Amino acid sequence: MHIGPYQLRNNVFVAPMAGVTDRPFRQLCKQLGAGYAVSEMAASDPRLWASEKTSRRINHDGEMEPRAVQIAGADPQMLANCARFNVERGAQIIDINMGCPVKKVCNSWCGSALLQDEALVASILEAVTGAVDVPVTLKFRTGWDRQHKNALKIAAIAEASGIAMLTLHGRTRADGYAGEAEYDTIAAVKASVGIPVVANGDITSPEKARAVLQATGADAVMVGRAAQGRPWIFREIDHFLRTGSHLPAPLVDEVATLMEEHLLAHYGFYGAYLGVRTARKHIGWYVRSLPGGEAFRRAMNLLEDCDAQLAAVRDFFRAQHAYGERLRYGLADEKLAA
Repeated sequence: MHIGPYQLRNNVFVAPMAGVTDRPFRQLCKQLGAGYAVSEMAASDPRLWASEKTSRRINHDGEMEPRAVQIAGADPQMLANCARFNVERGAQIIDINMGCPVKKVCNSWCGSALLQDEALVASILEAVTGAVDVPVTLKFRTGWDRQHKNALKIAAIAEASGIAMLTLHGRTRADGYAGEAEYDTIAAVKASVGIPVVANGDITSPEKARAVLQATGADAVMVGRAAQGRPWIFREIDHFLRTGSHLPAPLVDEVATLMEEHLLAHYGFYGAYLGVRTARKHIGWYVRSLPGGEAFRRAMNLLEDCDAQLAAVRDFFRAQHAYGERLRYGLADEKLAA
């Protein structure tokens, strides 16, 4: 699997997710088998480039290559300038967001709202690909709503504009994240273009990844929400695609070490005050469905000190040894059902 000149380790990718795929999390996912990761969405408005939030989103210090930055906006020239700005600061791939369904983004005529204006899509893609000498990719949805699916037209425009890779989420903007993703449109897009196509949407297990690749003919899969609290899903999917067999659940001790490394990197990246607060969601994802996880999450959310939070996490995973040497996801649910 290649994006321009960059050969990737495998075809299992991390989806860019606002508030989630910061540098520490991307690094962890790559460490655990992800072949490629894209930054959180960075605004194209130059007035925001110097803000602390945007600076963090485009920070790739020490990150495993290739370094990819996702940009968002609605003005072709501003997006072109934003692409140049990020390439000058080390971005090796630029990804354009035309997939975000969030109202705040779409109300600014950004994200998947752009799919309503195919001429504007063409202008944006041509402006950005013409502005930089690195690969430019596009992430988009099947259409604005189910009555206006235009993924095939957008894909044709993208290929003609010099886009190096397409990532298609199998929902419309109107769908948000409700219901189930559909893959027929992704298969049709893959059959219609000569550039790599990545399937995105509801990739939640190794079996689902293989089924989606077989159904769509896509070159890769992109995993989003299923990686929250389970970053080892990338090695699990990659191993299954290569061998047809499953890796065992991770060792409790391994996850405890990974979590500590993740939290320390997270605190260092955000600082103590913001770090302890933004880490809560990650910790909550890690412990969900584990025995005692929900009670621990509620207590942990009251802690406002990094050392106390880290100590609580250590104690929680030490207690998981009572259920075996490997994580026992779903055990809490089984006991409730019984």
